[in-house]
Amino acid sequence: MANEAERSGRSIAREKKRKETLMMLRQPVLAVTVVAVILLLLVFVVYPLVKVFAFSFSDEEGHFSAANLISILSTKRYLATMGRTLLLGLVVALISTFIGYIFAYTITRTKAPCKGFLTAIATLPILSPPFVLSLSMIFLFGKQGLITKTLLGIKGNNVYGAPALIVVQCMSFFPIAYLTLSGILSSIDASVEDAACNMGAGRWKTFWSVTFPLSLPGVISAILLVFISSLEDFSNPATIGGDFTTLSIEIYTTITGSYDMRKGAALALLLLIPAVIAYLLNKYWVNKKSFVTVTGKPTQARKLIDDPGVKWPLFIFCLLVAGAVILLYGTVFVASFVKTWGYDFSLTLMQYKKALSYGLDSLKTSMMLAFVSAVIGGFLGMVIAYITAKRHYYGKTFIEIASVLMFAVPGTVLGISYILGFNKKPLALTGTAAILVIVFIFRNMPVAVESGTTTLLQIDNSIEEASTILGADTGYSFRRITLPMLRNAFFSGLVYSFVKAITAVSAVIFLVSPRWNVITSKIYTLFDQAKYGQAAAFVTMMVVILLVFIGIFDGAIKALLAPKSKIPKESAANQTQEVA
Repeated sequence: MANEAERSGRSIAREKKRKETLMMLRQPVLAVTVVAVILLLLVFVVYPLVKVFAFSFSDEEGHFSAANLISILSTKRYLATMGRTLLLGLVVALISTFIGYIFAYTITRTKAPCKGFLTAIATLPILSPPFVLSLSMIFLFGKQGLITKTLLGIKGNNVYGAPALIVVQCMSFFPIAYLTLSGILSSIDASVEDAACNMGAGRWKTFWSVTFPLSLPGVISAILLVFISSLEDFSNPATIGGDFTTLSIEIYTTITGSYDMRKGAALALLLLIPAVIAYLLNKYWVNKKSFVTVTGKPTQARKLIDDPGVKWPLFIFCLLVAGAVILLYGTVFVASFVKTWGYDFSLTLMQYKKALSYGLDSLKTSMMLAFVSAVIGGFLGMVIAYITAKRHYYGKTFIEIASVLMFAVPGTVLGISYILGFNKKPLALTGTAAILVIVFIFRNMPVAVESGTTTLLQIDNSIEEASTILGADTGYSFRRITLPMLRNAFFSGLVYSFVKAITAVSAVIFLVSPRWNVITSKIYTLFDQAKYGQAAAFVTMMVVILLVFIGIFDGAIKALLAPKSKIPKESAANQTQEVA
């Protein structure tokens, strides 16, 4: 009986999908949009990844060969590098999730003071360039470190290596865990925990028997997301990793140092496979294992914890982490105005003058490319969310998977795939601005798609149906009704795309050219030349630019997408009286 019911359900679903597909074909704008999106995803998402796989399993003559992969798996150095990379990702994921959980619990469950301040600190690393924390570690604990040399008198301290890399990655990625867990903890029904307390369970017992099990899906999700971020991180291992080589650095060295693209592509597979597995586990398994009970019944307001034995220890821990973040960011800011760090601390603008003379053109290029890609990617993300959120048709599953696939692809692998895919005609894009814009669009678009989909699922279908009944086509309804409702989601996708585009390193390290060079590539070169003061000046300027552009985007979106009523107040009042 169960099998028959399943077969009947699948048959009904197929028939519904067939009918909606035929209905969609009667709407030219919608049909053309779906076809165009599928083609874009095939060309700029699927095709480059297929090229990496095909190139990895081929010899110089283009025939099938697994020699490169076998050579890598039989070389102890590569296996050791892979083991270090996975171990680093696991350690960073566990520590970052622990910190993120305490931040989320303190902010959502206690009456701790300064919650706005803690929230700002917990999100700051997401909006900052990737070099900030590595620079701070060098300024504070390096050979001329403020703490090691000036305060403690330790000369010649070597800050590079695994410990510093773990600290930097944990500070960089714990906001990911915080954002994931704060939503989970906020959604747990307060009455469930109150019931445990009413039955005699203490606060600690309630936490371990109720709160933590209900938030476990979020914990696992946070661990997987931070693990992916650590795997694909290039900038931190490249700048402060020292002898602790990770796979992303090994790939870069193999291609740029040994000029062995095939072995580099094979190494990219070793980095791609665990990242994609972790992403799929999070998206299709963890997200379905939700233990939070949400009912349609009214729920009581949550009673925040005011117990001094709970509130103050948690707050002090968060305050210590916040102090470390402020110290690291403040050090870079101060260093950008110092003449020579470690020798001459007199204030000067010399670092900014040198930095601008060295990379002003690259800074302008990064801003332009990031702006263009953010606008296009944000709008495309809203379109994909619109055509997938509430419709069922043939090809929808492909769009859903392919549109977010790039989020799981490490940036180094993405750069290699685009070199292999677009280095020859008819799509010879390597070395052009177009390839950088395209990489930014499809790399950062998944956030816009996800936020847009979540918003659309909360909008009643009757709103668009009313527009259709009044004679509006799909394009007009989307532009005048749906898009204004997606304002917040569009803003989130726009800001994320712009921030990640202007701070991208690994995804573009192989794609920049003398004509189209980005600022992060210039900063990476400054690290190689040990010109840390100029790097600090650039990083500070980037933070200011990001904050300014976020404000501009917010104002522009509110002005352009705010719902507008063309009915005067008097006319509206008359119509109301007539209806009455």
